[in-house]
Amino acid sequence: MKRILFLLLAVIVFAVIHEGLHALIAIPFGEYRDFTVKPYGLEVIFVTPPEERSGIQWFFISGVSNIATILLGYILFSQRERFARMSSSFLRSWGYWQMILFLLVDPFNLSIGPFLYGGDALGIQRGLGVNIYVIQSVFFVVFLVNRELIAQWLLPTFGIKTRHPLFIPWFQFRQKQSEEALP
Repeated sequence: MKRILFLLLAVIVFAVIHEGLHALIAIPFGEYRDFTVKPYGLEVIFVTPPEERSGIQWFFISGVSNIATILLGYILFSQRERFARMSSSFLRSWGYWQMILFLLVDPFNLSIGPFLYGGDALGIQRGLGVNIYVIQSVFFVVFLVNRELIAQWLLPTFGIKTRHPLFIPWFQFRQKQSEEALP
């Protein structure tokens, strides 16, 4: 039960940061209309309907929140050993789940999401004027790299062993031999 609560807290933090940045970036462009809570989460409502959106502002409105959460994931990931050693089980568990969400959710959102529900990738595409498949391809690579970071370094740092196919390492990197192991 505790694990679910930590995951739920991490989801709430993620949603507030992600959607909050959409709203904050939309305000100076005059595009913020409303902030609603839906059964599936928080949603920012913009002034311009999706089919009428164009201009670089849509890259910022749609993209900054995604880039920020991914960067926050890398910042937290860089501190993974510190989180894993924390005496507070609350901070240790929250940090673990927050890293996983920050590293995986928005890369998934921008790579696979457009096939399922559209989303932020379409705003980025409208803002940059590039093919949606370019955005999806770039963020699919980010998703795969982040998945490997989690499998290779995050899970072992927290002492987690799994055989789940999504979280086993796909590549084996040579471990540096310690001086004691050398003949």
